[in-house]
Amino acid sequence: MSRVQANLLLLLTGAIWGMGFVAQSSAMASLGPWSFTCARFALAALTLLPFALWESRRARHRLAPREFAGFALCGAMLFAGSILQQLGLLSTTVTNSGFLTGLYVVLTPAAALLLVRRRPHWVVWPAAGLALVGLLLASGGRLDAMGGGDALTVACAAGFAFQIVLVGLFAGRSGRPLTLSAVQFAAAAALGLPGMLAIDGLQTAGLIAAWPQVFYGGCISAGLAFTLQTIGQRWTTAPQAAIFLSSEAVFAALFGAIFLGERIAPIGYFGCLLILCAMLAVELVPLRWPLRAKTGETTMETAAR
Repeated sequence: MSRVQANLLLLLTGAIWGMGFVAQSSAMASLGPWSFTCARFALAALTLLPFALWESRRARHRLAPREFAGFALCGAMLFAGSILQQLGLLSTTVTNSGFLTGLYVVLTPAAALLLVRRRPHWVVWPAAGLALVGLLLASGGRLDAMGGGDALTVACAAGFAFQIVLVGLFAGRSGRPLTLSAVQFAAAAALGLPGMLAIDGLQTAGLIAAWPQVFYGGCISAGLAFTLQTIGQRWTTAPQAAIFLSSEAVFAALFGAIFLGERIAPIGYFGCLLILCAMLAVELVPLRWPLRAKTGETTMETAAR
């Protein structure tokens, strides 16, 4: 798969996640945050299980325990980002949540440097800043008064940033994207189960009432989209992936206008244009000015081709 095709998969992932904001917002009327998070990832794990078993039967080598542990670590970061986002939505606005979640655009390159000591292409830093400004403008150009829910959402962005870096690392090493997805979903569901039982309680009526949102959140937004993310990140870099995934804010605004009757301010369209420019920059600039590695080193851009 070429890097262009991989980034297009990540763009599709952003579109699916953007629609997921609609499902996520409406589900909270019937379910608590722990119940929704646990249910969606349990459903996602069950959806991916047959495909993961098929992938395992075709694989030439068995996965090492360390790889399974890495997959579970991806799930832990996924759960951390998801539950903090859901809890933050209880006391912050959708506008604040959409923008602050998008902070993973600038946190991902920093996380890549911290975890794997890999230097991104220089264009990633200005492109990340451009995407961040675009996210702010797409959310209306302002933030409401900051509160405790906003702090939780900033922490959720850190969780997603580390998840993006870890997925890129373990998906490339193992060559088992479907198994990685299934394991990380199962880990996220398992981590959410105690909170669901202890805090939300068993919300059978709520699950029945919100089953369309849970289905979309589990099978489509998680099962399909996170698997597309895992596949795409085998062929591109984590910082570039974060910028393409940030398109979810654009699609969230679009689907919110279509399905929820929300309006996009004129400045929001300009923000969407800035995000598009950031995506084009990280795709085209490395082709013209490739990052040169030191002798004996392999850059992420080289490995992605």
